[in-house]
Amino acid sequence: MDEILEELFAVIEDRKETLPEDSYTASLFTHEKGENAVLEKLGEESTELVLAAKDDDREEIAHEGADIIYHLLVLLSMKDMDVADLEAELESRR
Repeated sequence: MDEILEELFAVIEDRKETLPEDSYTASLFTHEKGENAVLEKLGEESTELVLAAKDDDREEIAHEGADIIYHLLVLLSMKDMDVADLEAELESRR
């Protein structure tokens, strides 16, 4: 999983730099609400994950979980952090 997170984060960083017009990721970096747009998405996706778990919907749990991870990576990029920051924190909790 580490490899896919690194790859996804690299794409996010690229979108942050190049800001392609047709990119959802780029739109998060340029949104008029600023980082609040990503924070709102994290809240929305968290609620959707909870509801999927309550319904025991494994497919939806995976989908919403992926959405949370994606938006978390965007937030990390906005805060000039990266996947290594998450890994270090998780390792410290072993």
